Amino acid sequence: MKAVVFHDVGNIRLEDVPEPELKHPNDAIVRLTASAICGTDLHFVRGSVGGMKKGTILGHEGVGIIEELGDEVRNLQVGDRVVIPSTIACGNCSYCRAGYYAQCDNANPNGKRGGTAFFGGPEGNGAFHGLQAEKARIPYANIGLVRLPPQISDDQAILLSDIFPTGWFGAELAEVGIGDTVAVFGCGPVGQFAIASALLKGAARVFAIDRHPDRLHMARQQGAEVIDFEREDPVQALLWLTDGIGVDRAIDAVGVDAEHSQGGVTVAPAQEHKPEWVPGNAPAQALEWAVSGLAKAGSLGIIGVYGPDVRTFPIGEAMNKNLTLKMGNCHHRRYIPHLIELVLTERFDPAAILTQVKPMSDAIAAFEAFDQRETGWVKVELQPQRQEARVGDEETVHRPGAAHAH
Repeated sequence: MKAVVFHDVGNIRLEDVPEPELKHPNDAIVRLTASAICGTDLHFVRGSVGGMKKGTILGHEGVGIIEELGDEVRNLQVGDRVVIPSTIACGNCSYCRAGYYAQCDNANPNGKRGGTAFFGGPEGNGAFHGLQAEKARIPYANIGLVRLPPQISDDQAILLSDIFPTGWFGAELAEVGIGDTVAVFGCGPVGQFAIASALLKGAARVFAIDRHPDRLHMARQQGAEVIDFEREDPVQALLWLTDGIGVDRAIDAVGVDAEHSQGGVTVAPAQEHKPEWVPGNAPAQALEWAVSGLAKAGSLGIIGVYGPDVRTFPIGEAMNKNLTLKMGNCHHRRYIPHLIELVLTERFDPAAILTQVKPMSDAIAAFEAFDQRETGWVKVELQPQRQEARVGDEETVHRPGAAHAH
């Protein structure tokens, strides 16, 4: 089968790999009908987050059809259409039972102190083969697969696998509530869902901070007030727009590869299936901006990815303002059922954030375009295998707009 495989920093390839097999009685084999490229994948490919094992299949977002089931999976059937939560959880340990699925004691083979296990990640996170493939083995399938209603399309469902739950999680970490004023730093795909989630939770005002016109346009379409940090100082803009008070809540949806106007990530000319990525040298400023832009006694939710060796944070300013800080990896399995209901009731259409749909054969070129932040490339779906015909979808679907949260 075809899969996107990590070989080294700047070296990923679309190649033939063996099909997955059941290893444990609670496993499932899923035939993927939709996958996606995430900014987290770029952290690994750029080398800004290390520890990737050569030969690991990338990708942690997936939708598909169950082809095989282990004997201990009692709540699903072969042929069920499912969405795959990005983080892996057993469902039995004390953390899973408390809803902290991303801190499962049993999923990570590195032990109870190993932390989050997820698909397509570094060795420290289990080095589980990922979902940018035609098929995948899903451990703990009874908890790690969520059946989809037929009314939800693949285009909607692929965004329920990771980035919609992560955006929702960011709003929860930041304690967004009715009437709040919220700043979202980073208007990439996760940032767009953080904006949508803040509005769905009742925020009165949402400020969206980025420098890319297409992403700021999408945020504006959702109802956010946009701030281009290349045109104005984002902290000063937030203070001016809030009468000197600052925002109640802030969400960092950027992470280790944050950009500012003095630098960024570049991509060298591609070779055959081997585009060379150059790690960015821009300092991560989103956290500093967030802390400075918050009002006293405000709260900050951090969902941007930072590697374990990142140790810089404006702790003094945060402490002196009595800020509440919460961060972490999303507990996807906790939020997906609720978000399915929001989609079914048409509170929000996640597919509005999707801007490209590409066949798996175009995966490497899509990675390069996404890495370069080409205009209009906000969220990219990959089709390992076509599930159903889509209007106007032959090779690529381009969706420049975003839906409004209701």
